[in-house]
Amino acid sequence: MNIINKTPGLALVAAVWLAGCGVSQSKPDNAKAESATVVTAFPLGKDIFSASLRTPGELQAFQQVDLYAKVNSFVRRLNVDVGSTVQAGQVLATMEAPELGSALAGAESRLRSQEAVYLASKANYDRLYQTSLTPGTVSQNDLDLAFAKQQSDFAQKEAAKAAYREFADQRNYLEIRAPFAGVISARNVSAGAYVGPSGKGSEMPLFTLQEQKKLRLVVAVPEAYTPYLKEKREVKFVVKSLGNREFSAVINRLAGALDSRLRAQRVEMDVINNDKLLLPGMVTEVHIPMQTADSVFVVPSSAVVNSTEKVFVIRINGQKSEWVDVKKGREADGKTEIFGNLREGDMLVEKANDEIRNGSAVSIKK
Repeated sequence: MNIINKTPGLALVAAVWLAGCGVSQSKPDNAKAESATVVTAFPLGKDIFSASLRTPGELQAFQQVDLYAKVNSFVRRLNVDVGSTVQAGQVLATMEAPELGSALAGAESRLRSQEAVYLASKANYDRLYQTSLTPGTVSQNDLDLAFAKQQSDFAQKEAAKAAYREFADQRNYLEIRAPFAGVISARNVSAGAYVGPSGKGSEMPLFTLQEQKKLRLVVAVPEAYTPYLKEKREVKFVVKSLGNREFSAVINRLAGALDSRLRAQRVEMDVINNDKLLLPGMVTEVHIPMQTADSVFVVPSSAVVNSTEKVFVIRINGQKSEWVDVKKGREADGKTEIFGNLREGDMLVEKANDEIRNGSAVSIKK
């Protein structure tokens, strides 16, 4: 009985003690004030931004052509092979087409026949005309008929001459000549092969001819960098397969339009390659200078925050942080070009991040 009477008293004491503990834990600590984030800052200033765009490029032959046979024929002789250096007008291959020779002989025979008919009708008209000078000897109708016959035979002779010239030109097509000086980079036929125009006897060209003493360096420059492109500006490019050897070229041609798929502008540079050290198809790394005459806001790249929502810098305004939306321009060597509602002399956080909330207290590290 005594034990049972003491138990309620102990429970009451424990409850009072626990209640006291709860009150002491829930009291706010008014002694602790909000602490300011210590940051490193710098004054915003303008500078001439000098950078270069590094982008892949491809070397292409300055001129390249696939050579097909003009007429259906057989390859009689090949005068060149892969790697042969040729001159403009040089005979690369000779064809033969027996039926073309027969057609040419027939056309020549018809031409000679029409020439004889024309000469006869012309002589007849000339005699009638001389006779008609004597009044009453030849009627005007007979003279007109003779003149009409002469003109008809002349037209027939000209048609026969055109047909003969057509077959003669086709015979000239039996010699495949180089349209320009270059190197044979591919050969797809052998002597005796049946060839013809593309899709009418030959799926593959006889030869592929490339001009290699002069190459095109082709680059696709993204839309954001197109304002900095200028013709006649010198660029550098590196060929990794040649031990990162550096070469130079000059911008010669700008497409003047963006590729609808890549959203980039095609830029071409001429590369002199007399020693043929560079080859068409080589991949390069091109360094295109991007310089402007006007000064712009340039900040360390660490001062620009790329969040999922926006791009901004943090400006210190009265010991408070302020997020300022900006747009990024060029980047190079740890520096970034920015555009936004900023003024020279604004203090910006050097190493910014989104953990420094907008409007939070900050202090500049001394």
